[in-house]
Amino acid sequence: MNSETKQCQNCKKDFVVEPDDFAFYEKMKVPPPTWCPDCRLQRRLSFRNERVLYHRPCDLCGKGVISVYHPKGENVVYCQQCWWSDKWDPLSYGREYDFSKPFFEQYKALSKAVPRVSLINSNSVNSEYTHLAADNKDCYMLIESSNNERCNHCYWMQKSKDCLDCAFVNDSELCYEVFVAWNCYKLFFSKECRDCTDSYFLRDCIGLSNCYSCVGLRNKQYHIFNKPYSKEEYSKILEEKREQIKQGNVDVLSKEFKDLALKYTNKYAYIQKSVRSTGNYLLNAKDCICCFHGYDAENCKYGYHVWRNSKDNMDVCTVGRDAEMVYESSNTGIGVYNVKFGMQNWGDSSDIIYSESLQGGSTNIFGCIALRNKNYCILNKQYAKEEYQDLIPKIIEHMKKMPYADNQGHVYAYGEFFPSELSLFPYNETSAFDHFPLTKEQALALGFKWKDQEEKNVTIGGDIIECAHRGKCTDHCTIGFKVIKAELDFYKKMELPIPKLCPNCRHYERLKQRNPLKLWHRQCMCDKNHPHHSGKCSNEFETSYAPDRPEIVYCEQCYQQEVA
Repeated sequence: MNSETKQCQNCKKDFVVEPDDFAFYEKMKVPPPTWCPDCRLQRRLSFRNERVLYHRPCDLCGKGVISVYHPKGENVVYCQQCWWSDKWDPLSYGREYDFSKPFFEQYKALSKAVPRVSLINSNSVNSEYTHLAADNKDCYMLIESSNNERCNHCYWMQKSKDCLDCAFVNDSELCYEVFVAWNCYKLFFSKECRDCTDSYFLRDCIGLSNCYSCVGLRNKQYHIFNKPYSKEEYSKILEEKREQIKQGNVDVLSKEFKDLALKYTNKYAYIQKSVRSTGNYLLNAKDCICCFHGYDAENCKYGYHVWRNSKDNMDVCTVGRDAEMVYESSNTGIGVYNVKFGMQNWGDSSDIIYSESLQGGSTNIFGCIALRNKNYCILNKQYAKEEYQDLIPKIIEHMKKMPYADNQGHVYAYGEFFPSELSLFPYNETSAFDHFPLTKEQALALGFKWKDQEEKNVTIGGDIIECAHRGKCTDHCTIGFKVIKAELDFYKKMELPIPKLCPNCRHYERLKQRNPLKLWHRQCMCDKNHPHHSGKCSNEFETSYAPDRPEIVYCEQCYQQEVA
């Protein structure tokens, strides 16, 4: 089949469906999308609240809990102990499929009825305040992370220990304020590094030890500002820099480092040990197209967080740990197979369609919520195998003949992800707002929900520290914050100052370092003489550096000629 240009049902811009895309859709038995990749991503992210938290009671036991759901919301919320217990039965909310109503109208009613868990956190030890997380131990305020120990205030961490204020860090230990790293130890205030130890302020470095403020170096030690020093000279200068850090002058040193980094070239994308892959922040990827923040992934497309044996997946956010054949889904993994249009489906589940929060080996499920180890269910109602197999094609045909229309007039037949108006969260509390920021007026005009910021009455003093932003930012500032004991012990051990910003503001400051989840077609900016060219390099590539950015962007060949 040839490529085909379509007009997005949402933004009205053209997008291309490639022959490989059609082959995937045929394999998944779904029609081609009617929304463009960016709009599909925005829609998926509009269902995900990662870090706007509230105090509220559990609707079953009455205990006060921390939750991503507002206490005045319409949905029922249970604490983790109650939600995972046998005190309630998700099948008790089951209902017959009504062929006189659109599917999404019926799903919306089910969604309001079935209890949600306050924070999504499974198989963890002493890690109550973690969300969208699994298999962690002794962690606090850890989001989108798994298999970590003693990590606090971190985002998208994998198999790491004793890290604080980090994002997208893997297999690392004792790191602080690090953004994108693999296999690092005692690394501080750094970005895009691999196999680095005992260093500060690095960017795009591999195999460094005992280095300070360096860019694009390979297998070096005792370097400062990319220049070599003797061990004695290095130790003396580093002690002066560490004293400045202890005195709280991190902002000054950080600006010094950023100014240095602008003088050096940037590779078009941070892609390492990968073949036939495009996007950014990829390691050990094969045939991954337009994917961001992934490793050990194969044959994925339009993926954000594809990791640890994520294979044959398309239009996904946080899908991995042996996830295969997943389409238009978010937060799905740990042995799942053949999942279409889902959210938070984990643990060896398979053959899942339009469902969320499934756990523990559920199979052959359509339009269900919060089931565990169940088979052949539709809208949380149990069926015999033969009944289920007879009903599913009829429901799919019904979705095509009686599609749902949202408040903007978008048509949702079989093959579309959930309409954003079914999201339980206001737009400005979701990940969509982080990547696709809108004003209140814009969001409401597009049919999204919005929640005005509540006035916070925070008493500063004692163990409550005032955030330097004082609530005057758009980063869900908490105005005041506490430093937990594990955090304070880390600062003392690593000789670091107590931060000036609350955890939310620190998180969003880190995320400002990342490029957008978008690619531009550009030409290499190198005008030097290299073995493959003289004068301006003619190589072209897909990059997340927009053309109006100030950075110098090189192709792979030219960049490798420049790094030491």
